[in-house]
Amino acid sequence: MLLWFVITYWIISIGIGLWAGTLVKNSKDYAIAGRALPFYIVTATVFATWFGSETVLGIPASFLKDGLAGVVADPFGSSLCLILVGLFFARPLYRMNLLTIGDFYRKRFNRTVEVLTTLCIVISYLGWVAAQIKALGLVFNVVSEGAMSQHTGMIVGAATVLIYTMWGGMWSVAVTDFLQMIIILVGMVYIAFEVSGMVGGVGAVVSHASAAGKFNLLPAPELKDMLWFIAAWITMMFGSIPQQDVFQRVASSKNEKIAGNASITGGILYFCFAFIPMFLAYSATLIDPKMVAGLIDTDPQLILPSLIMQHVPVFAQVMFFGALLSAIKSCASATLLAPSVTFTENILRGAFKHWTDRQFLFAMRAVVLCFTAMVTVFALNTDASIYKMVENAYKVTLVAAIVPLTFGLYWHRATSLGATLAIVLGLATWINLEIINPNGLVPPQLAGLAMSLVGMLVGSLVSLAGGQKQPRINWFARR
Repeated sequence: MLLWFVITYWIISIGIGLWAGTLVKNSKDYAIAGRALPFYIVTATVFATWFGSETVLGIPASFLKDGLAGVVADPFGSSLCLILVGLFFARPLYRMNLLTIGDFYRKRFNRTVEVLTTLCIVISYLGWVAAQIKALGLVFNVVSEGAMSQHTGMIVGAATVLIYTMWGGMWSVAVTDFLQMIIILVGMVYIAFEVSGMVGGVGAVVSHASAAGKFNLLPAPELKDMLWFIAAWITMMFGSIPQQDVFQRVASSKNEKIAGNASITGGILYFCFAFIPMFLAYSATLIDPKMVAGLIDTDPQLILPSLIMQHVPVFAQVMFFGALLSAIKSCASATLLAPSVTFTENILRGAFKHWTDRQFLFAMRAVVLCFTAMVTVFALNTDASIYKMVENAYKVTLVAAIVPLTFGLYWHRATSLGATLAIVLGLATWINLEIINPNGLVPPQLAGLAMSLVGMLVGSLVSLAGGQKQPRINWFARR
């Protein structure tokens, strides 16, 4: 029954995505849904995009091993990212009427900054998308009871998500995200009630976790521990802001008020519901401690699926895997589309300026296909955990893209030289430390962020001292 449910649900969701693709008439429709999405759809797609495999499988595994201190990056940092976007970035970026986040770097600085940041953004998606594809392989392997290998499941999952994403772009992503958010919310709440009844209620689980020290969030009062704690927190909180998938939800909104409020609401919803998988996974330590002990050091990502498969009724299994598949599909489709659109707009279009809109739309679909093939190969050949793949994805944008974006919006003296030095120094510092001393006193990405800030300040002040004039542009003025 479970397997047939998965197959039926998969076919229906693909059909809905293909139907939504009929709304695509031009490249603007494909990239940002024609800037026509209402509040509830934008909120749904913000929430559903972030509630992915790492939320259901990766975060609970990290929580079981390290408690709240192990999940400071996600959901704490990631939720704050969405709230910060809604408060400080959504409205000014929406008013600029851009197609991609890369367009901001070109308009505010120059073509060099645009290309450098775009390449960093695209590279950062490799780990995130690969994590979703790995999760699809894991789910298909579990629900088929081993009949389908994880590698085969990855290929099948990636191919099917590709079908409607490549065809319908942001319209398909938005419509399917709305459906999938409903399934996620209902499924997670239902399974939480089902499991809580097996362990004596929520209070029993919370008390047990508290006694085990799982709610200790702050690090030890040692300099190294505090620096690594801060680095993990800000990697997701700041590194996720200059991302195309976040920008697409802002730009797809019907107006700037929706753009800001939907991001904040989606962030709050995400933070609240991200604790349900943690509760479910910790409940497994009370229901089946032997199973948990056998998986905690080998493959902790299997603890929650194993609990569901072995200890709850079939209907509860259907609800859980429906929610899990919805979470993975929504995240996978969004993260396939985002880097493909920005690469086409900010790299290819600059080289092929004669393209018509029809040719540009064809190119975006072709890049989606190529990017999907590339990340599937990457997912098939990496052993990194889902949580770590997602967390590490944002290091590159933390050290290269957040400083030019923030200073470009809020400091009128920021110059192209400053932005270029911010990118170069941030990347060089981070990469060198990752090679030379990856576990030193100062985390490599934290040092990279600091040098990116230095590069922006020094480069901009040198430019201004040399006579370069910066136009006073008020990005916040209503248009």
